[in-house]
Amino acid sequence: MILSDKDIIKEVKNGGITVKPFNKKYVQPASVDLHLDKQFMVFNTVENFVIDVKEPTKKLMNKVEIGPNDYFILHPREFALGLVLEETGVSDKFVGRLEGKSSLGRIGLIIHTTAGYLDPGNSLKMTLELYNAGPLPIKLYYKMPIAQMAFEALSSPCDKPYGSKGLNNKYYKDMEVKASEMHKNF
Repeated sequence: MILSDKDIIKEVKNGGITVKPFNKKYVQPASVDLHLDKQFMVFNTVENFVIDVKEPTKKLMNKVEIGPNDYFILHPREFALGLVLEETGVSDKFVGRLEGKSSLGRIGLIIHTTAGYLDPGNSLKMTLELYNAGPLPIKLYYKMPIAQMAFEALSSPCDKPYGSKGLNNKYYKDMEVKASEMHKNF
């Protein structure tokens, strides 16, 4: 069951959901609007010609940070990692689902290609998998509305929240944009 606006506010107050900083004006009927942070990662195509998922990604991507009054340009058919400004988390009773904003989808911006899921027990700045599917470059600004998070209740609290020993969780409590750690699965 997806939580309504009043249940989101209630769970933020009692700690079942974390959104920091939290402002009620960003609560929608069944989600919370989230904003773009200033950290990005872009592919280093000068030093790389192939991605080997079995190898660490040390030099695969470069970090880029924009200033408070600057913008990041995402060109057509370009992919970059970004970061949500708000720390967002859920207790062992909930999951979060990151979704795009309709207004941005209408100009061709995809904000996550596969990983829009917030696991029970995790609290982090969500990574955005930004892709420009449109025909023109898009300017992205620090603190602009970029996504929305909906929250769902689990049938019961999970036994092993994200980050529990033995789960091999790679992005637990991340507060910075981070490249893929797929190689740790091999």
